[in-house]
Amino acid sequence: TQSTSRRQRQMCIRDRLCGLLLLAVPAAFAASPTARSWPHLADAYDARLQQGLEAQIADSRLGDVVAGKRLAVALVDVTNPHKPRVAGVNEHEMMYAASLPKIAILLAAFQKAEDTGEPLNQSSKELLTRMIRDSSNSAATEMSDWVGMEYIANVLTSDRYKFYDDQDDGGIWVGKAYARRGAWRRDPLGNLSHAASAFEVSRFYYLLVTGRLVSPGASADMKQMLSRPAIDHKFVSGLAKARPGSRIYRKSGTWRTYHSDSALVERDGRAYIAVALCNDARCGSWLKSLIVRLDDLIFEPETVNRRP
Repeated sequence: TQSTSRRQRQMCIRDRLCGLLLLAVPAAFAASPTARSWPHLADAYDARLQQGLEAQIADSRLGDVVAGKRLAVALVDVTNPHKPRVAGVNEHEMMYAASLPKIAILLAAFQKAEDTGEPLNQSSKELLTRMIRDSSNSAATEMSDWVGMEYIANVLTSDRYKFYDDQDDGGIWVGKAYARRGAWRRDPLGNLSHAASAFEVSRFYYLLVTGRLVSPGASADMKQMLSRPAIDHKFVSGLAKARPGSRIYRKSGTWRTYHSDSALVERDGRAYIAVALCNDARCGSWLKSLIVRLDDLIFEPETVNRRP
């Protein structure tokens, strides 16, 4: 039972065949003192939301891209964070994610400040903000050098966070500075320098929303740095035009045909997490349209009305 992977657990939930088995799976955040008060996203798949996501993928004519594992999506309704609703396609598949994994440097910087008892100074906070909002590679490199690549990896693989697990489906990985230098260590599963899975990125945002990244105060500071994205494309561009008034907390990534985006979106009393990783020259326009479809799923009248 203890070797049951997140992917197996997800399949169990979708098929409604493994309820008793899931009760025996150990908690993913056993090292976190507040873990037991929150559900685990792997246990929160929602059949209606899943059907809606798959229907939107098919309607967008992206089925072949999903089948070829060139598109991964995770969607989490966190309007009631104590009762999240999860859906996904290829969400446990690791892909090259360009600048999106800079969120790992952000987390590690705040975790190091907590561990050492030395708060981040204003200069470091400004660098982290530039790294996230403007996706500055120079700021990311300076902060990753200060934090240390090994420390970042230790945070990602720690029992507290488990954002990367080489015995399961991998997850978020930063194995190279965002500079013209060789890799420190590529991820053990995919040999990728900057990688992510949609599910683990969505879990990052869920821990952020519930104040469990380092501390409630640190989570609030990180959320602020993720606000007001300076790059207007993909999710941001799609929502700005079709869903004005959305508050977006976001980190994206782009390199050649690889496009990724991730966001916490708040509007009209509702909140959701959307993550997409894609490998195709057309991904930029696809993600711009896809986020509007995902937004529609969260705001679907019947779904809203049936929530507790």
